[in-house]
Amino acid sequence: MTYKFRVGLRPEWLLSGPGQDSVPLQEVLALLAAIDATGHIAGACKACGLSYRHAWGVLRKFEESFGTALLITRRRQGTKLSPFAQRLLWANRRIDARLMPTLESLASELQEELERLLPEAGPHLRLHASHGFAVEALMQHMSGRTPGLELRYRTAIEALASLERGECDLAGFQVPLGEFEAPIMARYAQWLDMQDYRLIHLAVRNTGLFVEAGNPKRIRGIADLARPDVRFVNRQIGSSTRYLVSLLLERAGIPISAVQGYETNEFTHMAIAAHIASGMADTGVGVETAACRFGLDFIPLVRERYFFAIRQSSLDTPAMQDLLHIMRGPEYVGYVQQLVGYDASHTGQLQTLEQAFGKLPDAGGRA
Repeated sequence: MTYKFRVGLRPEWLLSGPGQDSVPLQEVLALLAAIDATGHIAGACKACGLSYRHAWGVLRKFEESFGTALLITRRRQGTKLSPFAQRLLWANRRIDARLMPTLESLASELQEELERLLPEAGPHLRLHASHGFAVEALMQHMSGRTPGLELRYRTAIEALASLERGECDLAGFQVPLGEFEAPIMARYAQWLDMQDYRLIHLAVRNTGLFVEAGNPKRIRGIADLARPDVRFVNRQIGSSTRYLVSLLLERAGIPISAVQGYETNEFTHMAIAAHIASGMADTGVGVETAACRFGLDFIPLVRERYFFAIRQSSLDTPAMQDLLHIMRGPEYVGYVQQLVGYDASHTGQLQTLEQAFGKLPDAGGRA
């Protein structure tokens, strides 16, 4: 049995002035995004389903409210956004990218609460995971199914700790291949029981530096983060990507204090990309998919395996078997495979921890 509704939450911009009611900006933001994409108002009107007259009315209204032009129109050269409108649009994209995990988690929680009130509601699976595009896609492919999948975005360590406490059924975490696997696994080891846990392989993905299209700063690798003219944007405290950055800097012999922007934090790969694309930083570390979606250049650093940890005892439950069926199906595997920088060759494969990593290192990093 499936349910046909999907709960979603989105941020809303409101503009107000002295003695004025708040006015939503969603229509003008959508119109500006369409003008930016098409290069002219006629194409933007078609994309947004607006009449030419109405579109100009919206633009004039908000130009009056802001006190500045939103468009620059030149004869025979089309229309482009003014610097103010460009900054407004990038601010909206950054906010969307930054808030997305929180809003998706809240929407998933609300959906599960509502579905439990429906007739024939069954048990659902609880997924706690660090943000990733394959996780995002899995939620879309599980949408409306019963049993359902409830998502909370967490750092990898928070997710694994939740699994140990019985607060979730699956815990998502990523591990780089190669020299950094052992120190990363040492951080996870205390929450991973070799006997009781199994792993579901989600994907392998490329992680590296994002830089502006054309790479005007000529950034080549981690060593460039020490340059005084390079502004860096980091992931949030506690994230595995942030810890990976610290390991990369340590290997390069660069102190954290030498990196301009090391304490500037964003919570998703898309937020890192938006931060750089809007000119607020020159580089940051994330998954290649996000760089592609924002038109950025990508400098590969490591390849990461992404897993779901589960308890052996939950493996044969109908809900877990249904999830595995979806993950192994051609529709989901095909979607993950087309994500830029992702490899879905082993998606849905079950492994023991020993098969995936050999003997786990202890908390000191020793095998």
